[in-house]
Amino acid sequence: MSFQPQQIAGNNAEKTKAHNRRVVLGYLQTRAAGRAEIAKAAGLSTQTVSNLMAELETEGLVLRTGRRAAARGQPPVVYAFNPAGAAALGFEVRPDMLTMVLTDLGGTALASEHHRLAQTDPDFVLAQMARLAQKAIARSPIARILGAGLVIPGPFGLEGLSTDDATALPGWDPATLPARAELLLGLPVHIDKDATAAALAEGMSGAAQGLPTYAFLYFGSGLGLGIVAQGHPLRGAFGNAGEVGHVIIHPNGRACGCGNAGCLEQYVSRLSVQRHLVAKGHLAPDTSGTDATLLRLLDTQNPDLIEWLDTAAEALSRAIGMLENLFDPQSTVLGGALPDALIDALIARLALPTGSVARRSDRTAPRVQRGTSGRFTAALGAAALVIHSTVTPRLDAHRLESPPCP
Repeated sequence: MSFQPQQIAGNNAEKTKAHNRRVVLGYLQTRAAGRAEIAKAAGLSTQTVSNLMAELETEGLVLRTGRRAAARGQPPVVYAFNPAGAAALGFEVRPDMLTMVLTDLGGTALASEHHRLAQTDPDFVLAQMARLAQKAIARSPIARILGAGLVIPGPFGLEGLSTDDATALPGWDPATLPARAELLLGLPVHIDKDATAAALAEGMSGAAQGLPTYAFLYFGSGLGLGIVAQGHPLRGAFGNAGEVGHVIIHPNGRACGCGNAGCLEQYVSRLSVQRHLVAKGHLAPDTSGTDATLLRLLDTQNPDLIEWLDTAAEALSRAIGMLENLFDPQSTVLGGALPDALIDALIARLALPTGSVARRSDRTAPRVQRGTSGRFTAALGAAALVIHSTVTPRLDAHRLESPPCP
């Protein structure tokens, strides 16, 4: 069995109107319903729901789908969530790449683009974001853009980890970036870690769809973790939950730029496979053409790539067993900036621990599976941050404009 998401009731007080809008939209995301049904499910008065429905219908976020037959009296009007009622922008910034997507409220991509970065200072990248946004909005079939999500590698507020790390973005301060981006884009901006956002994307329209609690291992440049519990992402006190790439998996192992030795992402990450293939002479030091080389070597079962896969699978098997016992996910999903075929090969080599809470006879989802959102997962997740804040009922809705105070 799995625990179901807790029903979050609304509140008739005017000060919680924004919350009540999310309650209604979140309910309609999964089913069409009439006002009386929504009111009963959400714990709101029928009048409150009527007022909200009129507002949401005017904004185009809900649609009338007809009337439902009733035993007596006037058949009630049935409303449905309208994914085409608005759109959201999503941006992922990695040390070598800027990715942009524009999606509707259902998470369906309307436009997407990769842009290789020659430099990563915030002013340069934010200007590129504004350019890509203008281009996408001009071609969008949906005129109303609710906001933009921006995701970057963690951790935020570097102190306990060294900044001498090839997966980091020096100078990117999550406390000031949203305001700077809002000035350039002219839209509200939500910021989060790439792995956390990627997890939301897989839950919205990917492999974790329908699962309230799951883990997502995200291959960016390094390796990140997003945990969604009962429909909400786990972020931690300072937005840094999920730094699984810097969990020590081999004590006194390979040196890591974070200052530790034996970190997981030194064995399992895009950066680790690139370094391995450069050392073996299969890639140039600038690592250009990585994906084509990976697929070619995988297709021929090249011994050097197989060596990396075997070493990575051994380390990842340990890590997944740890995550299962810590978080009790319904499934662990792998995805991001590695070719699907390579992720499949990695999953096929896993030797998962037998001593795990994930070993259960009533399992309905795979213990480990590949995500379906591909290379755009984190950018789709960035857009999902905007959608999540619009339709997910939560009084303390997250918007990381500044780090929490200790």
